[in-house]
Amino acid sequence: MDRRKFLVTSSASVAALTSPQVLKAQGAAPAKLFRWVPHADLTILDPMFSTVFITNIHSQLVFDTLYGLDNQYQPHPQMAAGHVMDPSGLLWKVMLRDGLKFHDGSPVRAADAVASLNRWAKKDLMGRSLMESTESLTAVDDKTIEFKLKKPFPLLLHAIARPTGSMACIMPEKLALTPDNVQVKVMNGSGPFRFLHDQWVSGSQAVYQRFTDYVPTRDKAKPEFTSGPKVVHIEQVRWQIIPDRATSIAALQNNEVDGVEQVDSDFLPILKKDKNITLIKRTLPSISLMRFNHLHAPFNNKLMRQAILAAVSQTEYMMGMNGPDFPEYWDDKCGVFVPGSPMDSKAGMEKITGKRDLARARAMIKEAGYKGETVVILDPVDYPVFHTAALMTVDLFKKLGIKTDLQAMNWGTLMQRRNSQEPPSAGGWNVTFTAITGSNNLDPAGHLAIRGSGQKAWFGWPTSERIEQLRLDWFNATSLEAQKKICSELQLQVFEDVPYIPLGATYQVSALRKGWVDFQEQMPLFYTLRKA
Repeated sequence: MDRRKFLVTSSASVAALTSPQVLKAQGAAPAKLFRWVPHADLTILDPMFSTVFITNIHSQLVFDTLYGLDNQYQPHPQMAAGHVMDPSGLLWKVMLRDGLKFHDGSPVRAADAVASLNRWAKKDLMGRSLMESTESLTAVDDKTIEFKLKKPFPLLLHAIARPTGSMACIMPEKLALTPDNVQVKVMNGSGPFRFLHDQWVSGSQAVYQRFTDYVPTRDKAKPEFTSGPKVVHIEQVRWQIIPDRATSIAALQNNEVDGVEQVDSDFLPILKKDKNITLIKRTLPSISLMRFNHLHAPFNNKLMRQAILAAVSQTEYMMGMNGPDFPEYWDDKCGVFVPGSPMDSKAGMEKITGKRDLARARAMIKEAGYKGETVVILDPVDYPVFHTAALMTVDLFKKLGIKTDLQAMNWGTLMQRRNSQEPPSAGGWNVTFTAITGSNNLDPAGHLAIRGSGQKAWFGWPTSERIEQLRLDWFNATSLEAQKKICSELQLQVFEDVPYIPLGATYQVSALRKGWVDFQEQMPLFYTLRKA
């Protein structure tokens, strides 16, 4: 019996596999409780210690930031009342709003913000860039934060508003003085939810209670992404950790949970037919990519990488990785940045969307002087989409005359193996696969895959002085139009140097029980969510 049929006929049996601790609630949920199955277990609480997405979502609930982003990814005051900047661009003052409190009741002070930003900047790519331009960051008084810059940094507000990477959240000074290589364990934020640490059981549940003393900003009439008034409509949000996807879907159908963050394509036909379920296409996709090792032959040769780019079909990879039934949930015209976002560009897209030419690719491989080296491809057999990508790549390389060694392993092993700079024959690798979340693909600041800084770059270690210069130019751009122009040039350079190949964008699908409305589509932050 296949997986889909099993769920249709036996969802009650599947639900019985769920632990009693997780699914003890039966029948309709209390009006003030929302039961949610997140995409992963919560194991790291510190918002600045890890860039793991589940930690980032947790942090957005418990903590707050000085500025937030709207739906066009522009910054707005959040904890800040506003800011002033002198004409030179070298002096910025950010003022805190009145009435801000941490969850322990203590007031939020400028000294807390300064200590928090200093800790954040040690971990975050954009934070480091900001601090390289900063002469001093001080608390002028309890309400005023002052940046004195060595040179203008036009994206200062964007930097401290970014929702991903290492989040620039504000915590009490005592916690913020924790060394950046030591995890903060006390969750004393000022966000719209309190984390109930005594109810947290890793592998089972995490519980968030509405913070009754939270004072929403009045900067905007309604919330957008991470900006605007965070007026919570639910007394409690309970994350119920159910690793098995089939079990979580059955729990949703049986009204044992109210929402599931990640719905695999296998389950879409079932849920589309269920009148009690609402499917939600998330607005920030992940971009899957084929990553080359630039240190070793044959992909230390740019012409070899360009040959693979000429042969890869995003349409074929997206259909193979996601299935052909629901093309509305993937995009096969994906460049460097999130499709449709402000930095997205059409520049050079014929390299991706043009007709695939295997004969030309084979000629390029011959011109590159390929000597028949065996290409080691890492295959995460427990990660279905990347396992499929690995198998498709073996087939493609065979057509191109490239010898391959497909090495099977689990995802955890692959994540360690990909950091090896050893030769492929000695435990290294040539090709692997991963995805970067849409919020990190919005601009050059957090986009790890484009970095061309050699040994300092993300795994694969590409070197491109031109890409690094364009990235720096983007940081210094003083207008949105200038930023867009630079991103077009940067995309052209990525297609020239080929640090990686984008395989397409996949939009995550979440599912809710009928009756829940106003779900936040970029990230599940719950302060917009309410009962109809």
